[in-house]
Amino acid sequence: MDLKTLRAKAREELKGFCRVCPVCNGRACAGEVPGMGGSGTGEAFAANLAALEAVRLAMRTLHSVKIADTSVSLFGRTLSMPILAAPMTGVVYNMGGALSESAFINCIIEGAKAAGTLGMSGDGADPAMFDSGLAAIKAQGGHGIPVVKPRGQEAVRERLAQAEAAGAVAVGMDVDGAGLITMALKGQPVSPKTADELAECIGATKLPFIVKGIMTPEEAEIAVAAGAAAIVVSNHGGRVLDHTPGAAEVLPAIARAVKGRTVILADGGVRSGADVLQYLARGADAVLIGRPLVVGAFGGGAEGVALLLNKLQSELISAMLLTGTASVCSVSPRILC
Repeated sequence: MDLKTLRAKAREELKGFCRVCPVCNGRACAGEVPGMGGSGTGEAFAANLAALEAVRLAMRTLHSVKIADTSVSLFGRTLSMPILAAPMTGVVYNMGGALSESAFINCIIEGAKAAGTLGMSGDGADPAMFDSGLAAIKAQGGHGIPVVKPRGQEAVRERLAQAEAAGAVAVGMDVDGAGLITMALKGQPVSPKTADELAECIGATKLPFIVKGIMTPEEAEIAVAAGAAAIVVSNHGGRVLDHTPGAAEVLPAIARAVKGRTVILADGGVRSGADVLQYLARGADAVLIGRPLVVGAFGGGAEGVALLLNKLQSELISAMLLTGTASVCSVSPRILC
């Protein structure tokens, strides 16, 4: 399978929902939610890419780095790269339904594992969304991370227990989904969590707990105090609140606040290996990638997902060699201009 063929098939399968643009920047799909766009004006989606473009990499080639090591240890697993698949659901109303919810998440989890990394599954108003993710993770020997919406406490506890039973590597909650109207319309309300409620959720599972949707140092401190094993700096792909800054814009301040006390993941606008390196240089331990893997799944199934992840890894290696970076575990902010 080659990239051109993959993209052509994905464009056909996603017709009317994703244009498979040369650069996935949210311009063509602004405001298309449901769909693949960003909410409102689409500015928050675009801000993720703009934040990465605002700072440049300093190219250096007179150094001793001959081999770049992209391996990283997260949640007790050694991964081939610091790039994970972000949680995504809503195949019918966001992606057109050419794949079922189950088929889609199987592509993501299986493809990520084939590339030597981890995939996350999501949650939503249709029980098939969370259940399909759990089934896909279980089928891959627990090699995945289910992410729960910020539901009521009892509903969260039930899903945490299901994640443990599936043998998941870790579990997460995307607190940035706290205002999703679709959930309320389906009789499954979500809402913000107090610090005590978050701590109660984290204490209800033996799995490492990831809090996704952190955009300020203050909330990073709250998550760490509550016992989070990791946070994800994310504006939910620009899909929940217009006019938010890009994740890379707020990441440095968050990293200064909690670096070394929890794992820092970053999500938003990753389109190349150089983007990954930028996030690492700003303080992330690893990144999540979402929309491009939709193209991978619809264009080439699990093989397509793995192809795109391996492409990112190759680009990351090149960027590391051209900035004098030996390991993703020791990226210096000095590589930024």
